[in-house]
Amino acid sequence: MLSGTTARYILAAAFAILAIAAPFLFYPTFAMKLLCFALFAVAFNLLIGFTGLLSFGHAAFFGTGGYIAAYTAKVWGLTPELAILTGMAASALFGVAIGFLAIRRKGIYFAMVTLALSQMVFFLYLQASFTGGEDGLQGVPRGHLFGLIDLNQPLAVYYTVLGIFLTGFFIAWRVVHSPYGQVLKAIREHEPRAISLGYDVDRYKLIVFVISATLAGMAGGTKAIVFQLASLTDVTWQTSGQVVLMTLLGGIGTMLGPVVGAFIVVSLENYLALYSLPVPVVVGAVFVACVLLFRRGIVGEIEHLLRRKANRGAEDRAPARAGSPPPARAASDIVALKP
Repeated sequence: MLSGTTARYILAAAFAILAIAAPFLFYPTFAMKLLCFALFAVAFNLLIGFTGLLSFGHAAFFGTGGYIAAYTAKVWGLTPELAILTGMAASALFGVAIGFLAIRRKGIYFAMVTLALSQMVFFLYLQASFTGGEDGLQGVPRGHLFGLIDLNQPLAVYYTVLGIFLTGFFIAWRVVHSPYGQVLKAIREHEPRAISLGYDVDRYKLIVFVISATLAGMAGGTKAIVFQLASLTDVTWQTSGQVVLMTLLGGIGTMLGPVVGAFIVVSLENYLALYSLPVPVVVGAVFVACVLLFRRGIVGEIEHLLRRKANRGAEDRAPARAGSPPPARAASDIVALKP
């Protein structure tokens, strides 16, 4: 029987192999879109999954990263890595401003504040001259990564996106598995107790909010460079709702859950668009089915099942305590012992 840790390593190795072989198995554009939204969902999961903060305005950071990266690459002529870093910096600044206001509220009030401020960012980009309004920023050059790698080559740009995703995923993993991440989990489980232990809860919340916003900006900037377009679609409240859907489907509070959720949602949108089916209705039906069948999300249910099996196996292997009564025999064993 596999332990939970071994199963996670096997699952992670399978994902790594699939990610490397993806451009040969799927259409590269689809695979790159999947990676961008998977990173966006991983960033969002830092808030809702490990801190207990539900943001309805995360598209503001995703779209900001896209607009700033696209503008600096197209107008200023920055290389793609510098353009993405600039978009991340802008998203971080928005994260500081919005997070400073939002963390003063809790629960649904926190969610509503983030939604309201996100809508303000949406109308800012709608009216700003440098964004192109409803037309967006088109024809963004991909350029050469570090001045060496031509991102106009399909394989080169895919593996660049994969590298960016793995970097963002590692940052999120490192945050979660650090002492700082343990404090975030304590805040999620019981905030008053974390306060009683002397932790500055508001400061911890603000820091993770900024980290999440920065990673969301990384995802948005990468998407804008790869698809050579930054549009208002990435700043709308529907995009914020979409990333919530991805995280819930995959599993809140798991590292691979948002990736699985992004794969499901992006795949449905991509392949159902070929048919005359109402995509939002189908995605909604899948979401309802998954919520009813997998209350912890797909990856969350798998991890829970593995954890239960591991605990059951540990109990079976544990030696009987001294003085404890022997375990009860099954009825069939008792019958077999009778003369």
